[in-house]
Amino acid sequence: MTIRILIAEDQRIVREGLIALLEDEDDVEIVGEAVNCEQAVAMYEQLNPDVVLMDLQMPIVDGAEATRRIRERSPKAHILVLTTYATDEFIFKALRAGAQGYLLKDTSADDLMHAIRAVAADQTLLAPAVAARVVAGVSGGGPDTLTARELEVLTLMGQGRSNNEIALALRIAPRTTKVHVQNILSKLGATNRTEAVSIAVRQNLLSLS
Repeated sequence: MTIRILIAEDQRIVREGLIALLEDEDDVEIVGEAVNCEQAVAMYEQLNPDVVLMDLQMPIVDGAEATRRIRERSPKAHILVLTTYATDEFIFKALRAGAQGYLLKDTSADDLMHAIRAVAADQTLLAPAVAARVVAGVSGGGPDTLTARELEVLTLMGQGRSNNEIALALRIAPRTTKVHVQNILSKLGATNRTEAVSIAVRQNLLSLS
């Protein structure tokens, strides 16, 4: 299946670099380029892409607001943030707006393609440094507190790892991993793996400090 991509990026050199990179992939098609967020929202409605690559700092309206508007109109939209910003302010604003992925612009080509495919498949994927900041605040305060091991599992889930990959990384049995995932979903009120990190953010279970 071909993944149709809309690029929302105001810097021409970055857009052209992304286009050059993505054109080499057999399963990707670039269907549009937006240079500001107003244009991104309008082009999403016209083109209905599978994934939006969204910059955060653009003219007129920021990328988080564009993400919110797109998700408001199309709740199943798949938006992958690609930015230079790794601070809490930008991360949490984008995730609360509905972004399913958050990568930094220093990511490798392979990691970018992995993220695009994961987000297109309705998975949540965060850069490791971003995932660590997101789950760091889920500690203390009541019966639904995540354990240290569950935090480790959640971090790896945020990186798009499968149960078997998580089991290998943490040197635990796949069956144990499955139990941890089920506990995380239950504690965070998530209906599936994809929602776990986002729900933790949106329900204010995470510290911004």
